[in-house]
Amino acid sequence: MSKPELLLIGPYPEWDMVELEAQFIVHKLYEAADKDEFVRQHADRIRAIATRGELGASAELIGQLPKLEIISIYGVGFDAVNLNAARARGIRVTNTPDVLTNDAADLGIAMMLVQSRGMIGAETWVRDGSWASKGLYPLKRRVWGRKAGILGLGRIGYEVAKRLKGFDMDIAYSDVSEKPYAEAMTYIADPVELARHADFLFVTLAASAATRHIVGKAVIDALGPEGMLINISRASNIDEEALLGALETGSLGSAALDVFEGEPRLNPRFLALDNVLVQPHHASGTIETRKAMGKLVRDNLSAHFAGATLPTPVL
Repeated sequence: MSKPELLLIGPYPEWDMVELEAQFIVHKLYEAADKDEFVRQHADRIRAIATRGELGASAELIGQLPKLEIISIYGVGFDAVNLNAARARGIRVTNTPDVLTNDAADLGIAMMLVQSRGMIGAETWVRDGSWASKGLYPLKRRVWGRKAGILGLGRIGYEVAKRLKGFDMDIAYSDVSEKPYAEAMTYIADPVELARHADFLFVTLAASAATRHIVGKAVIDALGPEGMLINISRASNIDEEALLGALETGSLGSAALDVFEGEPRLNPRFLALDNVLVQPHHASGTIETRKAMGKLVRDNLSAHFAGATLPTPVL
């Protein structure tokens, strides 16, 4: 039996490529000079798409592949995949939840600590001789004992909350409803009121049309000039224009961001600011987790072509 043919939208780590190419005929879209022509050449044979969360699969691409049966996402986010187009064709969609949850929560906490204590600037202070020539580094703000808000108490949000408890923080959250597993946390339904409560606002909710720019001017203003916004979800959950304006004027104290609109070509206004920590969308970026993600991508594909139950279906 011949191997199923698969369209790979963007590169995977080498250890995943070895395994993927052992099981499938892999057509690498990202290497094609003329992507439309490349798709046309292979369209009648491609039965699967392997993609990444930020790359997704558009309705146009799905429409070009008449034999497409499954889209397997390397990542938890599926907002970049046109689910309506997939649903209309009965195309299965899978992602890789759970395996990256703890790493994403770890990075969120690390970003809070690094930004609150000014650790990037502090290292520069030592390296450039400022400590010797200017004396003590300017004072920063503590983390322990302060107030945290979590916007979206799903898998990642809950793990963030568990870690925050170790800092003796007053933790509140907002979600579509109260969660029975939210022990010793305050439920605040309105994101604006959650931001008003918080010193640190973590954005950890899934992205959808309903959550687009849920963190807009009202939420950012409520967080205020002493507040910090930490985003380890998706860029679309935040109104970047409102965020940039608030950071530039000081109406928001600071931000720590792992995701951006148009990444990796983020708005250069972010780079001119000293009150924002920028990270290269690497919340899941550990060797252990990326290997687990790659395996789950392949497990979903293999299950589909074997007629077995998909381990982590979205559709």
